[in-house]
Amino acid sequence: MLETNLLKELIYNDEKPSISVLLETASTKEIRIVFKKGQVMTKHQTPYPITVELFEGELNFGVNTQKYHLEKGSLVALDGGTPHDLEAITDCIVRLTLSKQDRVQRVKDVIK
Repeated sequence: MLETNLLKELIYNDEKPSISVLLETASTKEIRIVFKKGQVMTKHQTPYPITVELFEGELNFGVNTQKYHLEKGSLVALDGGTPHDLEAITDCIVRLTLSKQDRVQRVKDVIK
């Protein structure tokens, strides 16, 4: 059994969103991204499917050319190769589920 907590050891970085690996399973990597209001992840894509859960806050989630307003509790699944971006309307806690084959460094590279 693996166990973690989305709310422990939160870091709200003033310059850019904060990324931390919560745990890795046999098939996924669970990542926490902590945004301060106004912070963004620019348009990017992954070669693998992802799931995004907005655990806390509100954000605008862009998919291709569409913008979606997500609120606490929203859950989004995207196929690999789908361009997307995020902009925090309020302070946010996002849980990102990556394929085991995907790299955490790729996510960190989006936040420069």
